Amino acid sequence: MSIAKQAFGRFHLHQIAQGFPETAETLLLDTYLTDEAAASSRVFRVYRPTPPHYHANSDEHLYVLSGRGTFWMESSANSEEFAPGDFLFFKRNTIHAMPDLLEGPVVFLAIDTPRRDPKDIIFVDPKDGTPDTFIRNRQP
Repeated sequence: MSIAKQAFGRFHLHQIAQGFPETAETLLLDTYLTDEAAASSRVFRVYRPTPPHYHANSDEHLYVLSGRGTFWMESSANSEEFAPGDFLFFKRNTIHAMPDLLEGPVVFLAIDTPRRDPKDIIFVDPKDGTPDTFIRNRQP
């Protein structure tokens, strides 16, 4: 399956999610479904708790396909558990984190508006990582 560059596409999200390996060197692995300037869509798997960070150039919409964990936006005081079927949204520059993975695999459908450059990740504490340690694109 290649990135959709035509006027339509059809994707089997759970089949894509099942194709992710059990372990990864980065915090996340993703597969782009669409990759246009106005928006991109991805399926990604989370392998480890994700420290506080933000994206400077895009809003993020996350739909939980599988797994359970905790997620907070703006402040750790807003931490709540997420589960399949939940939808999370936050605007660019909103600090967010996923401190706990309770049940895996944790997989999301992400829609970023406009398209999020994979290098657009700013950790609150720079010691927590770099774009290269955060996410790696996985070819389907």
